[in-house]
Amino acid sequence: MSKVRTLLAGTALAGALAAGMAAAPAAMASTPTAATAATVAAQQAQSSSKHFFGPYYSGFGRGENFGHRSSFKGYYTKDGSGRYWFYGDLVDRDRDRQYSYVWFRWHDRSGFHAKVFKTRGNQHFDRFGGFRKSNGFNDFDIRVCEGTNSSDDCGRWGDAF
Repeated sequence: MSKVRTLLAGTALAGALAAGMAAAPAAMASTPTAATAATVAAQQAQSSSKHFFGPYYSGFGRGENFGHRSSFKGYYTKDGSGRYWFYGDLVDRDRDRQYSYVWFRWHDRSGFHAKVFKTRGNQHFDRFGGFRKSNGFNDFDIRVCEGTNSSDDCGRWGDAF
């Protein structure tokens, strides 16, 4: 009985080795292109991934409730050249005759910088920035305000990057 088991085990082992050797050349032939394609796909996925932030809200004022506050939310991406781009929407939810403001503040090697935008209604921001870490870019903050000037009824600064 032990001879039968030994013969069956030897046959199974020989079959497995033969199948493995037959599959190995095909796998080796496709490995360089498959590895290259996988690397390219991973780099594209990494460079085009979206990092979402927000929503950030304006402060309360003149009897408004939470549902009437202005808000901003968006995302940022990093392109293949190492630049960070910011996208988002400023929404004035109460449609009163006041402006909604969004402040962008960032820090790089030369210090802090700020830019403010205003709208009555909604405004979409497409590809704002183009900041590089190689230039010392390390912080991006957002603040939303609503009123007759850019510092009325402001919410807190929110850290987006």
